[in-house]
Amino acid sequence: MGSMPAPTPKHRAPSTLHLPPGPWSTVLDCLCDHFDHISRAQWLDRMARQLVLDGEGCAVDPQRPYREGLAIRYFREVADETPIPFSENVLYADDNIVVVDKPHFLPVTPTGRYVEQTLLARLIERFGNPQLSPLHRIDRATAGLVLFSTNKHNRDSYQAMFREHRMTKQYQAIAPALPQYEFPLVHRSRLVAGEPFFRMREAAGEPNSETRIDVLARGERHWHYALTPISGKQHQLRVHMAALGAGIVNDDFYPALNKQAADDFDHPLQLLAATLAFVDPVTGKPMEFASQLQLKEAIA
Repeated sequence: MGSMPAPTPKHRAPSTLHLPPGPWSTVLDCLCDHFDHISRAQWLDRMARQLVLDGEGCAVDPQRPYREGLAIRYFREVADETPIPFSENVLYADDNIVVVDKPHFLPVTPTGRYVEQTLLARLIERFGNPQLSPLHRIDRATAGLVLFSTNKHNRDSYQAMFREHRMTKQYQAIAPALPQYEFPLVHRSRLVAGEPFFRMREAAGEPNSETRIDVLARGERHWHYALTPISGKQHQLRVHMAALGAGIVNDDFYPALNKQAADDFDHPLQLLAATLAFVDPVTGKPMEFASQLQLKEAIA
């Protein structure tokens, strides 16, 4: 008789590793080598709490023999995770999707030093639905609308909206004035990985990113911009605005990296995912959503 599936955290989704080829005798040995920043004692502790599972959902013990390609599901943990003191706001939910206003500083999915303090973990706990999955991402520093799928059986229909550019997204930003340009304007460039690894930069070559930029309001030093991404590259809007000479207010990555030790909750990045519009591929209904959040920085 096979092992019974182990109980798992209801509000957390596991990560999956297919064991790589190697000389290990046990799954534990493989995990220790593959994740060299996690100690053997930590893996033993997770196994004791049934937080390391196989592809069938059964707990993996320290003696489990290694097998190349074996699917291992594990639950990430971060010691002393920093609380994010802002709440998300669910704007809409049905049997297929959830639309949420994400606050600044809250990651969408587990990353780096955040596991519990993520939008995904909070929503899985709120709805009791481990099948929830974001259909797109916005940066941790950015606030605004995020669309989630609630049903894995029709998820690809919604993902296709993004692949086929049938989703209209508009962002708003506060950034320095650009009186030398005529608006609206379209900025196109080639974006490639920069230094350090989490930054992007523009490079010579065929453009792979495009943003339409317009002005909503003008101040003496700062303007309120509407940004419509035609493509969806990482940090695209932030890099494009910086390239024009108008880095978004409170951006710690662009145009220069600000290596501050901790988040400055009083001075968030002035970038907001403001609107989403699409035709629901399952119901056929036109859907439009507007963020209820506002950028804090007044134009001056």
